[in-house]
Amino acid sequence: MTAVSPAVTQVTYEEWLGRAKALEPVGTHLIDGVDEPGGGGTFAAVSPRDGQVLAEVADGGQAEIDAAVTAARRAFDHGPWPRLAPAERGRILIRLADLLEERRAELALTVSLEMGKPVTEAHDIELRAVVETFRWYGQLAGKLADEIPHTAPDTLALVTREPAGVVGAVVPWNFPLTLAGWKIAPALAAGCTVVLKPSEHAPLSAALLGRAALLAGLPPGVLNVVNGEGPVAGRALGLHPDVDVLAFTGSTAVGRHFLHYAADSNLKRVWLELGGKSPNIVLPDAPDLAAAAATAAWGVFFNQGEMCTAPSRLLVHASVAEQVTDAVVAHARALRVGDPLDPATEMGALAGEGHLDRVLGHVRAAVDSGARLRTGGARALTGSRGAYLEPTVLDRVAPDSPAAREEIFGPVLSVLAFEDLDEAVALANATEYGLAAGLWTSDLSTAHRVARALKAGTVWVNCYEEGDLTVPFGGVKQSGNGRDKSVHALEKYTELKTTWIQL
Repeated sequence: MTAVSPAVTQVTYEEWLGRAKALEPVGTHLIDGVDEPGGGGTFAAVSPRDGQVLAEVADGGQAEIDAAVTAARRAFDHGPWPRLAPAERGRILIRLADLLEERRAELALTVSLEMGKPVTEAHDIELRAVVETFRWYGQLAGKLADEIPHTAPDTLALVTREPAGVVGAVVPWNFPLTLAGWKIAPALAAGCTVVLKPSEHAPLSAALLGRAALLAGLPPGVLNVVNGEGPVAGRALGLHPDVDVLAFTGSTAVGRHFLHYAADSNLKRVWLELGGKSPNIVLPDAPDLAAAAATAAWGVFFNQGEMCTAPSRLLVHASVAEQVTDAVVAHARALRVGDPLDPATEMGALAGEGHLDRVLGHVRAAVDSGARLRTGGARALTGSRGAYLEPTVLDRVAPDSPAAREEIFGPVLSVLAFEDLDEAVALANATEYGLAAGLWTSDLSTAHRVARALKAGTVWVNCYEEGDLTVPFGGVKQSGNGRDKSVHALEKYTELKTTWIQL
């Protein structure tokens, strides 16, 4: 949990409302350094906050993707970016981080309006993460080394990492800038060029990011932004024969499409960060059951539950199940659902009416199959015309229920009780996903043994959603492959080349 910075808490609700009215969103593509309206018409960017249209956004398709990829290919094959000293690339990324910091309030407001999260969280969490990401990779760029293996005395072997080429990045709406930064920053640091396709539900903040990159000194064509729907613009990017690497964050179903696109085109490498149904295991010897309950509630309701890593399954030992569940329910009922622009709001709007309907359908299906609705389960702020949902807790959820296996991607917690540690691990692993997991215990041996047994890319012990850019992030099983963050992210955007020299 992150404290709110003094700078943003000084902005009142009325001031945020005023800034929102004065905001002039950018809805064009950015191709080869130029704002392009495109020729494919427009679509409306609708705010889930109140159902109002924020802007008409250029709707990209094959023609716009072709133009953007051509610009990125030209910039990679003939432009200065891959040929700059890595430290110089790093200095430009650090300048971009500084520019994003200067524009932090405007970017946070845009994110809040387009996808519904509280503006304070957009400012203090999302924008902090984006700034830190570009700064971290900027600082790293000039510090990497190649390899000289020990070979025979009359030979010299060199192993070099070279930029992979043109990167297509397709990112979702729940963290539109953070997840874009996790793709773009290491790709640029490696010397690649990028075509970014933001979600059609959150295109406006990506436009601001692209323009800040130009101001920071990225040459035209190095970072291009094309708006459009996934089945059209995303498909065109996935199939494009001049895209060398495709990095995607989103649903497992769409991730499969990108693997097909790669097979049907040039066998481009595809890196996927997909869905999750993360277990959060609470043992009776947890160091602080109250803290475990508070963190479980925060984790599943943060960002309206629209988190691939959300601890949406609370697995709690039967001896403390009632105590922990009651505490989580109390936290859920105390959460303030409200206008994302109100600094007092703790949970904002879901991404839109369609998504809200899907989440409510999951809740109804869970109750119909025998789960008990402890709190929530209904629309909130019904007079607002926004997509708001009450924080929802279900217990007595059957292990084979869709509520225990399928990603709901909303503020809905499923509680399952277990009798022993083996059952807890079996329940935790009984899903197609393997993105993250949590464990609460005071026993060091238990922590190590369970962490090893859990099929997940990240395991948090006595905490949740903690970490920084030094550690990799990604999943196993149908949660994807490859890793974002850390030095390991560069592996996705570089190729190893061996040069063998006979002396």
